[in-house]
Amino acid sequence: MAPAVCGTLLGLALCAASGAAFLYRDYCVLGAGPAGLQAAYFLQRAGRDYLVFERSHAPGSFFALYPRHRKLISINKRHTGKANAEFNLRHDWNSLLSHDRRLLFRRYSRHFFPDADSMVRYLEDFAALLELRVQYNTAIIHVALERDPQAWNGHYFLLTDQDRRSYKCSSLLVATGTWVPNVVNFPGSEYVEGYETVSTNPEDFAGQTVLILGRGNSAFETAENILGVTNFIHMVSRSRVRLSWATHYVGDLRAINNGLLDTYQLKSLDGLLEGDLEDLAIVKDKKGKLHITLRFYLENRNTSKGIDSITLPQDELDNFATRAPYDRVIRCLGWKFDFSIYNRSLRMLPGKGNKKKYPQIKASYESRGTRGLFVLGTASHSVDFRKSAGGFIHGFRYTTRAVHRLLENRHHGVPWPSTVYPITQLTNSIIKRVNEASGLYQMFSVLADIILLRENATAFEYLEEYPVGVLAELEMQTGRKAPNGLFVIIMEYGRNFSGADKDVFYYNRAVGEAQHAWQSNFLHPVIYYYKRLPTEREMRLRLPDWPLPRPDAVHHIVEDFLTDWTAPNAHVLPLRRFLENCLGTDLRNFFAESCFLFALTRQKLPPCCQQGYVRMQGLLGSTGLRRHAVEAGLLQDYSLTDFLGDRPADSHQGSQDQLLRDHTIPVHPLQHLVNAKDEL
Repeated sequence: MAPAVCGTLLGLALCAASGAAFLYRDYCVLGAGPAGLQAAYFLQRAGRDYLVFERSHAPGSFFALYPRHRKLISINKRHTGKANAEFNLRHDWNSLLSHDRRLLFRRYSRHFFPDADSMVRYLEDFAALLELRVQYNTAIIHVALERDPQAWNGHYFLLTDQDRRSYKCSSLLVATGTWVPNVVNFPGSEYVEGYETVSTNPEDFAGQTVLILGRGNSAFETAENILGVTNFIHMVSRSRVRLSWATHYVGDLRAINNGLLDTYQLKSLDGLLEGDLEDLAIVKDKKGKLHITLRFYLENRNTSKGIDSITLPQDELDNFATRAPYDRVIRCLGWKFDFSIYNRSLRMLPGKGNKKKYPQIKASYESRGTRGLFVLGTASHSVDFRKSAGGFIHGFRYTTRAVHRLLENRHHGVPWPSTVYPITQLTNSIIKRVNEASGLYQMFSVLADIILLRENATAFEYLEEYPVGVLAELEMQTGRKAPNGLFVIIMEYGRNFSGADKDVFYYNRAVGEAQHAWQSNFLHPVIYYYKRLPTEREMRLRLPDWPLPRPDAVHHIVEDFLTDWTAPNAHVLPLRRFLENCLGTDLRNFFAESCFLFALTRQKLPPCCQQGYVRMQGLLGSTGLRRHAVEAGLLQDYSLTDFLGDRPADSHQGSQDQLLRDHTIPVHPLQHLVNAKDEL
């Protein structure tokens, strides 16, 4: 056994109490891929006690192997025409979040679709330059619980590695991704080659006929590699092709890999078929050719007599689609989470339906079965599967930060970061965020900015990128209070615009008029207003495909071709009027003269006047303002000669400039005018 290592005061106490040989950390992170390194970065910046366990000798071991053909489908847009770093992250799908400008992915590759080896180099530098605490060559083979009422979550996590060394931690962050190949077993599946081992040399497929099982990016990536050398390629899967430009889901088939769709639709021998893989069977003939049949044909048949005794579909239907024999069958069915290392006490269960490859987690990314166990990165994609980008770097870099903020509040009493502004800055704050924020943009319908209103709506508190799925728990999860109502700012696509069967290129697909903003199809900001925080029951009963329950008011900012929501009439003015209607106040900014007039004619002054003019906060005097005040009868007309005496006129200029520097126009409090007006 390795000697005991106790890194914190709590660890020292644990060692003294148990006498066991283990290494204690407050936080254990499994996996040094992008999500694990991102979590380590935030923990290190916060000064927390943590350790990352990586089974390989270097970070990013998955990218050292996959994709097999080395071309990533995450875009690396190096130029946007803008210098705003936050905005540019909207179109940089590979960089992790950090304070170090050297660690932007555009410095590692010039390619729009970069090579996977560039990602490996990037992750190695990220870990090294930031001096993250990663323990390499350590494969955690078992995770269990140890109950202890003194622990943060009522238990500790016990980890065992391949050398039987033991570790203990209070919180466990699982960032191992999905790396176990999905395999479908059917008669003859032993003849199938796996994506993870099949040759990547196109010449090995020259003159061959190939069947590919699967219809995701790995299947089309494999087909694209051999498309020009094979006799033909057939592809079969249970579901139809889902094109990312139609579904607006980055994990569906991307254009960079879809060459086989051209050759299929243009009838150049290649083709796509739909069928349940579990109903298939493969039979090998004496020449080594592989024949596709159906499982039920093999039932109660004597297969030991060879293929001649087996009924093939073409024996009954002579134009059966896959009647031609194949030289090779390749399985490209994606990946699933490794559940094998988790003891039953952790209750790490797979999801249901098309989410069964992911562990069950809450909208806060915490395991449904075990408190204190959080799932990060690709394995957390069940929260937004086939919706947003939570399974990819440009999405989970933000959800990982959100989890870190939840943990900071839960275990260290650090509230969710926020900024307080006067209510007059409400419109500007929203416009700034929807035009710059990358987290809102990439994690649409999942992460939202929250605006908490202060009493009497005189100020507001702004929280960035909070998981909307746990909106009802906002006060508990963030340490912030919401007694006076709130706004939720989120990005959404149109309700009926995305889908595998949708024509997203139809005429008049975009909306340009502000009055029709609610019909916007493309990604656009939506602002929900609640007079009180929604309850957990309201969250459960929300409408299908709605990220939030029914609000007291909702506003869509009309979609924009340039994703630039700064047009005064189309974007800013409708938003301001919506906010004013919700708050019952005037959010415009006014000059002093208007504030003076309002003090005489209105029961209630606009916030701009309350927070500025009435408190003697305004503009310094100038010649123009003084002349205007004199003409309006607000100031007495003192002649310049009153200050200059009988000096010649040509000497007045210098003295006048000095006067304007040294003297300001006094603005007296108007509270007595406001009070007088209130009494009328």
